[in-house]
Formats: sequence, structure tokens, C-alpha cells
Amino acid sequence: MEISEHLFRREWGRIVAVLTRVFGVHNLALAEDVVQDAFCRALEVWRIQGLPENPSAWLMTTAKRCALDVLRRERTALTFADELGRYIQSEWTLAPAVEEFFEPSAIKDDLLRMMFSCCHPRLREEAQVALVLHILCGFSVNETAGAFVASRSAIEKRLTRAKKVLAGSKRLFEVAIPADFSARLPAVQRTLYLLFSEGYHGASTETAVRIELCHEAMRLTALLREHPVGATPATYALAALMCLHAARLPSRTDESGNLSSLYDQDRSRWDQDLIRQGEQFLELSATGSDLSEYHVEAAIAWIHATAPSTDETDWAQIVSHYDTLMSLRPSPVVGLNRAIAIAEQQGAERGLEEIRRMAGSELLSEYPFYHATLGELELRSGRRAIARDHFARAIQCARNPMERNFLAQRMRISEGSRLSAGSDSELTCGEAG
Repeated sequence: MEISEHLFRREWGRIVAVLTRVFGVHNLALAEDVVQDAFCRALEVWRIQGLPENPSAWLMTTAKRCALDVLRRERTALTFADELGRYIQSEWTLAPAVEEFFEPSAIKDDLLRMMFSCCHPRLREEAQVALVLHILCGFSVNETAGAFVASRSAIEKRLTRAKKVLAGSKRLFEVAIPADFSARLPAVQRTLYLLFSEGYHGASTETAVRIELCHEAMRLTALLREHPVGATPATYALAALMCLHAARLPSRTDESGNLSSLYDQDRSRWDQDLIRQGEQFLELSATGSDLSEYHVEAAIAWIHATAPSTDETDWAQIVSHYDTLMSLRPSPVVGLNRAIAIAEQQGAERGLEEIRRMAGSELLSEYPFYHATLGELELRSGRRAIARDHFARAIQCARNPMERNFLAQRMRISEGSRLSAGSDSELTCGEAG
């Protein structure tokens, strides 16, 4: 019997978080070993006895028993969490103390503590995301390497360095101090945004869409929404953005697993419940005077999600939102998407003009959808030979078979086949990356 991926992802992070609080952040490796042991025991027992009525509770109870065994065996050899120190010498106090750590409300707080700890200010963004993936989402080193399109050895080094930073902090981040929580909250929001983006249109060598990454980012963002200090307008805007994008995941690929352009997607397959939920979060994000990049991107996603068709999309409003986004967080990808929206509103030649004027375009030289966008707009302008060259370059830069197949189809069109109205992937349909 196999443990389902969903159960594994959800429970791994919860158990690692609580055990790290029990053992101390300096014993993170020990916490991970104990969780691994608990899952191995589950596989052995469930294979014989079948799946228990409450697998989550079974895993948590097993992890708790394993933790007690470790504490009893190593209490003279290792130092553990400071708050456990005064209870560890007596069996009468040890078990009740550990029991408190495993209370449901405490586990939720521990997940937040671990999430905020992973976003330590001494760590770069890519290290923060890698830690969240590995520790809180249960991704193996190989899976984490796949998400970043990096070698296993590179990710191992990145995680090792990041875990040393965590160990040096002596204890998990304390989420009960509002000022500290608020100070680190933007880094946590940014990490979850990057995690979702990696799933939605990342650089995996195997697939262009990683739905499980999107779901993990949404699950962790929900923890922020449920915290009184974390439920800020920016958090609600981030949640809205994720819901509105995730609503369209069912139609981002066709039955063969190939990418579908926004023009070709079957809008009847979009998840209307998620769209409504995204609208509710967008309304909640409107309180106060702060305007974050998440507000603007969520507004763009809402226009796409609620438009009856691409032709009936309010491209002028999308261009206006991109103007705002460029003032808040300028980047070459945002500039590219702004140019695409202008092309939809004012024509392909205007879009090409904006791309030529765009600062930082050299940073997109290896980005397949930069070249694909040039190819698409040249194709719409009737310059098929130039378009073909751009699509050929895009194919060289493609990161997975889904992208290559999509771009090859567009190149065949540039060689004289039927010209469709569709543009490239989601990133060349006026959406921020």
C-alpha cells in the first residue's frame, strides 16, 4: 500500500514543524529522521492492517511516540528545545509536556513558525523557497532540484547552507510577537508567491504545469489568512491571485498534456467556485490604503477569469494595471506582458514597438516566451520568415516537452499553415510571471 502524495505532502510539513519545536531547530535533521521513520512504520502496518480511519491522526500519534523514544534515549547525550528542558528529566513531566506540543492549535502555530523560520533574512529568495518546498511540503532533494531546474548536488548544497542558518538561529521564529511577525511577513508572502508561480508556469524539465506546487502554496497561504496578524490586505490579495489562476488550471493543458493558449482554452472547464473565492478575497484585500503587487496581479487575473472571451477582455484596463505594476515591481517579464496587452489592444506593431523600447530585454534571452512573443507578433504582422526564426529560437530555449510541442506548432503555422488568433502560453497573454 502506498501513502497518497496528498497525505504525504500535508502531513510531512506538519510533523516536521512540531518535532523541530520539540527537539529544537538545531536538531532539524533529527526531526526529519523521526518523520521518515513514522512514515516507514505506516507503510509496514497499513500494508497488513489496511488504511486506518484517520491516517493523519495515526501518523501524528506514531511520530509522537517516536519523539518520546528519542527524548528518553538521548536526553543525556543531546540538548533539546529550551522550553522542554525542565520537563525532560522526569518521566512524569516528559509525556504531558510533549503531549502539549502535539495539540492541534499548537501544530498550526508550529507550521507558521517553521514557515517564517525558512524565510530568514540572511537567506536569498531561492534558498527560502527551497526550504519551504523541502521542509514544509515534503519534497525530496530530487523533486526540489526539478522545481528549480538545478542539479541534485546544487540543491543539496543550497539546503545544507540554509539549514545551517536555521540552526544558528537557536529557536524557531516566534509568531506571537506582532512586530516581528509583520516585519518578516513580506518575505513569507514573496516566498509563497514564487512557490505558486513555479507550479503555474515554472521551469521544470518534465512539465510546464506543476499543480501540486500550486496547491501547496495555496495551503500555506491559508495559514497566513487564518492568523490575526497575517490576514493583511496583501495576504488576501495573494490568496485571490492564487485562486483566480488556479481556477484555470483544468484547461491549461489539453487531453494529450500539451499547453493550450488562453484563446484556445475551454472556459466552461474553469473552476467557478475558485473564481468566486478569488473574488471574495479580492474584496477583502481592498481594505486600507496599501497597494501591493499582489493586488495588481490579482486584478489582472480577475479580468481574465471573468471575461467571456479573449476578444471581449478589457485589454485597456489590463494595460493600465501593468503600468501600475511596473511602478511597484518593474521587471522584464512584467514589461513583456505589458507589451503583449498593448498588442492585444492596439495591434501587433504597437506591441513590437513596446518590446523594442523595453529595458532589460537582454535578461530574457534564454526565456522561451520572449522569443515566442516576438514570433507571434511578427506572424500577426505578416512577416512569416522572421516569425519562424523567433519560434526556432524559442524552441531552443524551451524547458520541457510541453513547451517544445506548443512552440513547434506555432512555428509550423509561420511556415504557411493556418494562422490562428491564439498567442503563446499564459505568459504571452498579458499575465504577469
